[in-house]
Amino acid sequence: MNFDLSDEQQEIKSTAKSFFADRFKPEKVRELAEARAYDDGLTKQVAELGWPGIAIAEDDGGQGLGMVELAVLLEEAGFASAPLPLLGSAGAALVISAAGSDEQRSEWLPKLASGEATGAFGGVDADGVSTLFCDLPTADVAVVFDGEGALLAPAAELEFEPVETIDATRSYATVSSPAGERLPGDVDAGRDRLAIAIAAELVGVGQRTLEMATDYARERQQFGRPIGAYQAVSHRIAEILLGVEEARSLTLYAAWAADAEPESLPVAAAMAAARSADAAWEGAASTLQVLGGIGFTWEHDLQFWLKRARVAGRMLGTPREHRDRVAELALRGAAAPAVA
Repeated sequence: MNFDLSDEQQEIKSTAKSFFADRFKPEKVRELAEARAYDDGLTKQVAELGWPGIAIAEDDGGQGLGMVELAVLLEEAGFASAPLPLLGSAGAALVISAAGSDEQRSEWLPKLASGEATGAFGGVDADGVSTLFCDLPTADVAVVFDGEGALLAPAAELEFEPVETIDATRSYATVSSPAGERLPGDVDAGRDRLAIAIAAELVGVGQRTLEMATDYARERQQFGRPIGAYQAVSHRIAEILLGVEEARSLTLYAAWAADAEPESLPVAAAMAAARSADAAWEGAASTLQVLGGIGFTWEHDLQFWLKRARVAGRMLGTPREHRDRVAELALRGAAAPAVA
């Protein structure tokens, strides 16, 4: 069995890597983060490439590709820590595709796919406490998870308050009360696909911190030797690598399962969500230790990946909550991925 990405998937990865590297250099990320803003021109370019609709069916106005292609794309967005409303739009579209009525799909999916509209997602618990809604301040439509499933609402109909989190590369808000039309379909499947999308971005964050740590360990000298020659540093970098590779394998498996083996999707998505959140955060924190004092300064760019790892890794629950879900599903006899 060939576990490599297909030629088409490799081309998506290469194109995305080049695009994000060119448009979102660290100085551009810093500029937009400090302004807490998105660049409308760059958002339009992403829409023109069709990326918000990469996993939306052709009948709904999208490219008709799959979750693996979306995961490959979002990994590169995470690697760049790109300040874009891409995750909000792609994430909302995944839930609408899985759970929306024909009318909801026809109203919103073509707009999300083309970039005419942007999306957001978040949740409100039984006590009315809101999670952070990804990209809501700039969105046209939002998916609102609640205790009964999910609602779909134009953003203008929601009462929300913009929130400035530690992650300045993305816009967030909280909702005072849920509103909108009920999504009648398989909300759990949509949420699992959304978890995979977030996991893919976190894999990219982890990969970027790994490369930061490795590059610095090669260049920084102490006592006439690169610091990477010392076991305390090299072992820490090896642990980052292990976490990123495990997270990537689980995320790509979950993405494949979403389209090819849906009975494995719930467990696979929860495993990917848990491991990617841990790997991204632990990778960023370990990179901070490798960098030493320079890594703690405002002038160093590591902060943007570290902060995104912390916030994105808790969008749909904590790693512990995802692991609890894996255990619960295992007790029910749900299918587990062979890579586990």
